[in-house]
Amino acid sequence: MSAQPAAPAFGSVFAASMAVMYFDGTSWTEPKVVPVEPIPMHPASHALHYGSTIFEGLKAHKGTDGIVRIFRPDRHAQRMTQSAARLYLACPDAETIHGLMRDAVRANITEVPSAPGSSLYLRPTLIGTTPNIGAAAAPSTEVMLYVLCSPVGDYFAGGLRPLKLLVETEQPRTTPLFGSVKCGANYVQALPPTLRAKRELGVDQVLFAPGGDVQETGAANFLLIDDERVVTKALDTSFLHGVTRDSILRLAEDMGYVVEERDLSVNEVVAWAARGGEAALSGTAAVLSPVGTLLVGGEEVTVGDGGVGPNVLKLRDALTALQRGEAEDTHGWLEAIG
Repeated sequence: MSAQPAAPAFGSVFAASMAVMYFDGTSWTEPKVVPVEPIPMHPASHALHYGSTIFEGLKAHKGTDGIVRIFRPDRHAQRMTQSAARLYLACPDAETIHGLMRDAVRANITEVPSAPGSSLYLRPTLIGTTPNIGAAAAPSTEVMLYVLCSPVGDYFAGGLRPLKLLVETEQPRTTPLFGSVKCGANYVQALPPTLRAKRELGVDQVLFAPGGDVQETGAANFLLIDDERVVTKALDTSFLHGVTRDSILRLAEDMGYVVEERDLSVNEVVAWAARGGEAALSGTAAVLSPVGTLLVGGEEVTVGDGGVGPNVLKLRDALTALQRGEAEDTHGWLEAIG
């Protein structure tokens, strides 16, 4: 029997159409749906030189009933307006962005993969297109907004499995100004230590904890979980305010867990793991992924029993059941697309 071909890497396959709008410095064009193809852009475009680009990441899920639902598009649209304000980029209101997401999903609805484990990932993106290499100290006045779609499976290779994290206590994940802004500058600083740790230590991700203060990994929030509690760092400007994080915390409260949002030290995380507690990463791509091992100061620390903990699985299943329309949407987080 021939081997099954490997699944394409997360986010490397794209749907046929995208939704797009342009701002010329005065007004926005009407939204339209166009084929996914290379974008004509002047080589002096502001985004290419001065990083004037932000984005979001969310998913549309096809339920077992065949209905496609977008998960929390309003929250993602609102966060995008906040990121745009930080970079002084012109941005339409949240409802307009929300509408562009709807357009993109409707245009690609036949490409939404079936559950479980698969979805249509949406990437709303805002880029500065003003052709001016002398504008280092000025924002882009011309902007392009588009929503790209990508049919995806699991983010981490191998599906649901316990992850191994290096705990980095010296280098911060990003700069304080961009910690809570979803832009390229938020992510790029984490790239060198993460690639080095993957190559040299065989870990899946790096958990950044400068000075012993636990923040997040390069692209996901970090949570401690046991039979009674979910504990995670309180929101501040050092890390991204994840929509999946917020969703897990609210579902956990619904299910009777005590939710604690506060500072976390590396010492507390190690002690939590040693007494059998669980840990997980949350994010649109990661969903809720279990952590099985921490590498701290050259020593391996097993988290719980080193496997997929029952509470992580319970919360993950609650989230995915809601996203697929199999559980009651008591928070109004789902939007069905016809």
